[in-house]
Amino acid sequence: MGSRTELEKIVGPAALVERPVRDLWPLGIMDERAGTAAPKVLVVRPTGRDQVAAILRWAAGNDVAVSPMGGASGVCGALSPAAGEIAMDMSAFDRIFEIDETNLICRCEAGVNGYALEQKLNEKGLTLGHYPSSLPGTTVGGLISTRSSGQESSRYGSIEDMVIGLAVVLPDGTFAAPRPGPRSAAGPALHQLFLGAEGGLGVVLGVVLRVHRLPEETIGRGYAFPELRAGLECMRAVMQSGIRPLVIRLYDAEDSIFNGYDVDDGECVLVVATAGLREVAEAEAGEVKKMSAGAKGMGDAPWARWQRHRFDLSAERLKTLLEPAGAYLDTIELAAPWTVLPELHSKVKAAIGGDGMALCHFSHAYEQGCCAYFSFAGSGDTEADARAKYVRAWEGAMSTALELGATISHHHGVGQARARWVADEMGGWMRVWKGVKEGLDPNGTMNPHAMGGSR
Repeated sequence: MGSRTELEKIVGPAALVERPVRDLWPLGIMDERAGTAAPKVLVVRPTGRDQVAAILRWAAGNDVAVSPMGGASGVCGALSPAAGEIAMDMSAFDRIFEIDETNLICRCEAGVNGYALEQKLNEKGLTLGHYPSSLPGTTVGGLISTRSSGQESSRYGSIEDMVIGLAVVLPDGTFAAPRPGPRSAAGPALHQLFLGAEGGLGVVLGVVLRVHRLPEETIGRGYAFPELRAGLECMRAVMQSGIRPLVIRLYDAEDSIFNGYDVDDGECVLVVATAGLREVAEAEAGEVKKMSAGAKGMGDAPWARWQRHRFDLSAERLKTLLEPAGAYLDTIELAAPWTVLPELHSKVKAAIGGDGMALCHFSHAYEQGCCAYFSFAGSGDTEADARAKYVRAWEGAMSTALELGATISHHHGVGQARARWVADEMGGWMRVWKGVKEGLDPNGTMNPHAMGGSR
């Protein structure tokens, strides 16, 4: 009662509720299905910077952990406050302050819905170019905190490429405003520390984003390759040619069938779209076609199909798929150089397949490599059996990634899902992270599940 009374003095009684808080980590959903419900915690909804600062100062003085909360659409268990902790609901910070059509800058608050922001930009002929499949359920602050990447990253980059500056309240209540300019060499870009910090260093209030003009023309096509390596070689050739496709996604044979593409056995579908000024988009589409020699042209039907289904993996669908007793499913997104991807694909699929389903597509391509996005599902005879199979799949995928020199996460983050392995990937950089964490948050106030736990 003491905590509630003190917080009511800061935000008022109407801005406090008590309820369970949990993101969409499949293992958490499975635990709840098996009878281990998330505990009720105090959820506080501040409406201004001063309230955020006062809450953090109160929490530090009372040894209470605070987890900032956006859309709760994360999938790694980073948002999972325990009894006695509080969640800070950032939904009141939902204003779009400015869309500057001359300088191509957008200033908004962290609680703005990602899809709503994109729609506002589209009305002005602009785009952020950030399209994770979870976009309708995201907030800008959540995208920043998980170091998100979207379906159009091969053209526009990931969230770290879009953020010019951040407005942040540090754990001691200090406010740090966005620094000026499209870029600055006045010291390190320290705001980048908060991209991927999972709410572990402070509370993001607002953001300055670079935006883009919508392309005049978009041309999307599909190609069926006889085997995976040929498709990966085509992706590499496209990305290393100087073309920056709007979308480029290669589905392995099983995922091609699962996604409903009309293919023969063993064929792998590449969906690729070029965009920009009409003549540029057409010219680049022609060059992609040349690089797809040896593949079967499928026309624009695969592109149209992908567009219709790009947001299908919603929170509601995920929960529905995990409703049956003993069911398990998840996605694991790794990234590696082009030379490593074929072996990574075969070994991870063997590790996660078990007696269930294992799929993979390749997206978020760079000149140097690509993200391999694995999906797996199955069932166990009991809840304990399902959990054991699920955990074995993760252990196999993570150990394989570390063995081959792939990153253990491309864009979903760490949370609890990757807590065991994050230090193995970061190596000596873990000391840097801990030093930053201890320097900014000596009382351990901020999210205890950030970056594998720090409290």
